[in-house]
Amino acid sequence: MSVLHTLQERSNNTCELCGSNSNLAQYLIPPSLNENVDNSVLICSTCLNQIEGNQEMDANHWRCLNESMWSEFIPVQIMAWRMLQRLRNEGWPKDLLDMMYLDDEALALARATGEHEDEANKIVHRDVNGVILETGDSVVLVKDLKVKGSSMVAKQGTAVRNIRLDRENAEYIEGKVDGQNIVIITKYVKKT
Repeated sequence: MSVLHTLQERSNNTCELCGSNSNLAQYLIPPSLNENVDNSVLICSTCLNQIEGNQEMDANHWRCLNESMWSEFIPVQIMAWRMLQRLRNEGWPKDLLDMMYLDDEALALARATGEHEDEANKIVHRDVNGVILETGDSVVLVKDLKVKGSSMVAKQGTAVRNIRLDRENAEYIEGKVDGQNIVIITKYVKKT
């Protein structure tokens, strides 16, 4: 059974965050690289666009987290926690965060993207030109790079799609080159 099909069954074909039943898609929770049920949620396009920053955050839309934060599924709890952290300056999310409980492992995963950090303390990843990189961006290598631990050389001009950010080091990103997950130093990439 595919991950998407399992998510559809788990959620009864509704967005696991807001309950909408239209324009649903599987969302892989960053910084995960392998798709499976334990690190994915089924969400609607409205939630997706606001999560990824393609649309301005609508605080009223996220009042649905009052219910979804109590989900029995850890990935849903993690996404609810992250969205409440993004909205914590609104006031009401702080009350929900105070009530919410995540075990240590789930809390560590929730914090992996730095949602809980103040803007001044967040790690910012920048490419060779100083452009800010985000999870899911596509980049191009600006020089040949030897891949440590293998005989592989990632050639200049190679496109790396759907990158993941290292939340502990602003100089590292992860991506797939020739089907292999590798760590890349940000000063050797250019955002496309």
